[in-house]
Amino acid sequence: MADIIRLLPDHVANQIAAGEVVQRPSSVVKELLENAIDAGATEIQLIVKDGGKTLIQIVDNGKGMSGTDARLSFERHATSKIQKAEDLFNLHTKGFRGEALASIAAIAHVEMLTKTEEDEVGTRIKMEGSKVIAQEVVVAPKGTSMLVKNLFFNIPARRNFLKSDQVEFRHITDEFHRISLAHPQVAFNFYNNGSDVFQLPANNFRKRIVQIFGRKTDEKLVPVDEETQVVKISGYIQKPEFAKKSRGEQFFFANNRFIKSPYLHHAILGAFEGLIRPGTHPGYFLNLEVDPGTIDINIHPTKTEVKFDDEHTLYAMLKSTVKHSLGQFNVTPALDFEQDQNLDTPYSYKNKEVGIPQVVVDSSFNPFEAVKTSKGNSTSNYSKPKVEGWENLYSGMEVSLDGNSNLEFESEVVNSSIFDEGKEVVDHTTTTFQLRKKYIITTIKSGMVVINQSRAHQRVLYEKFLKNITIKEAVSQQLLFPLTLSFSSSEICILNEIKENLCTVGFVFGEVADDGVEIKGVPVLVAESEVQMIMEQLISDFQQEVPGDSFSQSDMLAKTLAKTLSVKTGETLDEFSQVKLVNDLFACKETTLSPFNKKVYMTITENDIERKFI
Repeated sequence: MADIIRLLPDHVANQIAAGEVVQRPSSVVKELLENAIDAGATEIQLIVKDGGKTLIQIVDNGKGMSGTDARLSFERHATSKIQKAEDLFNLHTKGFRGEALASIAAIAHVEMLTKTEEDEVGTRIKMEGSKVIAQEVVVAPKGTSMLVKNLFFNIPARRNFLKSDQVEFRHITDEFHRISLAHPQVAFNFYNNGSDVFQLPANNFRKRIVQIFGRKTDEKLVPVDEETQVVKISGYIQKPEFAKKSRGEQFFFANNRFIKSPYLHHAILGAFEGLIRPGTHPGYFLNLEVDPGTIDINIHPTKTEVKFDDEHTLYAMLKSTVKHSLGQFNVTPALDFEQDQNLDTPYSYKNKEVGIPQVVVDSSFNPFEAVKTSKGNSTSNYSKPKVEGWENLYSGMEVSLDGNSNLEFESEVVNSSIFDEGKEVVDHTTTTFQLRKKYIITTIKSGMVVINQSRAHQRVLYEKFLKNITIKEAVSQQLLFPLTLSFSSSEICILNEIKENLCTVGFVFGEVADDGVEIKGVPVLVAESEVQMIMEQLISDFQQEVPGDSFSQSDMLAKTLAKTLSVKTGETLDEFSQVKLVNDLFACKETTLSPFNKKVYMTITENDIERKFI
């Protein structure tokens, strides 16, 4: 039999490795930023164009590389971080496997410009698809500049799977947040398509959080600090009243490396149990410092999933530490330097004794003692009139209510509790009733229909909002006092993407700043108190599903609004609302499924009922 096993060529092996390391432009940003930090850089610039598809450039002032090291760094498994297998269990750096540059160079046009402090000149290397195009000696500043162009130029199938520029930019921003938060002592500058996105000077951890997520984040933070023999926990958690629908502001760092840990996240949720509303998520920024020998960070190509030796102990300590910080926050009052001094106690009353209120009781009063009134009648004390001659106040106000009266009584207008507009299509012969505040039951010729009220209302609102977005004829109600809502810069980017579609639904926007947005008008169906919740839900849905084209954005917007504004299970509907909901449901184009492809109603025929009695 002929030999069939052969070694793969280097360029094919590099492309296969690139599939694990480089999944999208944000993966390149992560690897290059980590290399810059490992090089000891104190200032790092990130330049991105077209969501990273056209250009990604990282410029740092680190120690740089010599000409030989620069060329060798593009080889597979070439690294300065480890020399033997035991070094994998005592890591203090970000990158260590030596796959990043080789994988990036295999699928992009790469240009490196680097120079050490000792060398007089630097080195420039150009590579395309793992092939060295040029290597020359040039004049360069200390540090390294990595230029990555035309990502996946030689793998068009992978390039076709990339999302829109806005979605890819959002993923890059997430990676930038993680790395800049893990290293607040490093200054970062972030540019996208020629405009500034972030200018982050070197600072402490709390100020770095405020720089990224807005000034109003400062008042939400509660410090966490605990040191044991197993772990040192530091950072901040957000106050329970600021819990959001989205899970965006949740960061774990283990030894200055961002990690994802559902197990530790469950410990945080346990500490917040009973303090936040169901369906909301607390925010946290926590650093865990453990012995490098007790953590394995080499179990996933992206190095975000790690394994701790003693996770159970870490879980218990994290939960108790967060609970302790929440307890201190609830007990200890915060210092308010903007308090009005006019409300403080004057100095003249400083040493004045507090007078105890005296209660005077007439012990001789008897409520059942008979007393004489002005008309000579005898009555008891408890029914003694407060005002004598009160009958005279109503003299001359007698009204005759005989048949010749010209009085007209205006009938009270009863409005539906959930429907405020639209042509009434109620069939007064239809009988409906609500079952367990969840289902609406109505009769048909062949039997009866059981309708899930929440899913039915979602279908009605979904088609209505989708129609408004399509024909752009939504009705808006102006707010007497505009609302100002605070969001982080990444959330503002999402709002800017969907702002046009929100306007077609009925929202009216004022000024949109870097840390907040002003809303002057809302759709007719939206209450002013629900605007913050709706915006948070919209941002959460767009962060999780990240739609690309405009059609999917409109569809998701309509789904989110329908889900947020629909009648929930547990709400009582009057008879008019029940009938109106039934009529509107069967007037929809699709009646059997909700916007989320769940069954809306079921039919029980007369034969089905009769079979139950056999």
